[in-house]
Amino acid sequence: MKWENVGEMNCSVARTLSVIGDRWTMLIIRNAFMGTRRFADFQSQLGMTKHLLSDRLKRLVEVGVFTREAYQQGRYEYRFTAMGDALYPVLLSMAAWGDRWLDEGKGAPVVFVHKECGKPMTPTMACSECGEPVTVHNVIPAPGPGLMTINEKA
Repeated sequence: MKWENVGEMNCSVARTLSVIGDRWTMLIIRNAFMGTRRFADFQSQLGMTKHLLSDRLKRLVEVGVFTREAYQQGRYEYRFTAMGDALYPVLLSMAAWGDRWLDEGKGAPVVFVHKECGKPMTPTMACSECGEPVTVHNVIPAPGPGLMTINEKA
């Protein structure tokens, strides 16, 4: 299977990766969550070529992660949609994973502070039904309503 077709797989992870699964896209999303909105700012912060940045932003608009809003003639800002906002826990989880396993003992480069209590926080994943933390050891994947069998594809 070619990478450009991964989004056609009947797999939630593959479909997600087809949107956010390259290194530049997640860095664009990270910077947007930190307040970056304009093309030139993304480019100067990330050091991407104009072509590559334009391609990634266009894709994020096409799939519905960003909207593109004019702020001057021919100039646009990129703002998250509800779909884009929903990526924030993903980004926090990635940051927490990197802080735990890849920081080389230096500590987190960014600390996330919860507005409500004012304390630094680490994201945790919990069961939506009982509130217990979820781990690889207490979750069982089971067929869902969108699962297609080989016979159904034919």
